[in-house]
Amino acid sequence: MSHMSDASRQIGPRPSEYELKLLRALWRAPRLSAREIQDATSAETQWSYSATRKTLDRMEEKGLVRVELVHGVKTYAAARPKLETLAGLIRDFARNVLDADAPMPVAAFSHSKLLDDDEIRALEAMLEAPDGDKSKRK
Repeated sequence: MSHMSDASRQIGPRPSEYELKLLRALWRAPRLSAREIQDATSAETQWSYSATRKTLDRMEEKGLVRVELVHGVKTYAAARPKLETLAGLIRDFARNVLDADAPMPVAAFSHSKLLDDDEIRALEAMLEAPDGDKSKRK
């Protein structure tokens, strides 16, 4: 297996802006039905239920969510932990947009509604870990 595919698999699939809206709901509650996700995100997305379901289907195909039947209802959970997903996105942004080799300062996340102080510290550790820097693996 090539080194590139190893790196791609470690990084995992990249969620789109729209998929991130649904992932945020799943990071708040570990497992939700499509209807619960729709209810939690509709004010922000303004999507119909069918648009939410279509997006969840794409996310399942990409490996962003895990699906499980619970009492006959299809439920969804994020396939990767929140901090792991965010660390990958932040590394990509720093490397590919800012052309930076150093990790982004955690002060950039201090006013996040998505992260508490403990999560910001954990994210900082993930971003500073030398084995987490995929930019040197080409």
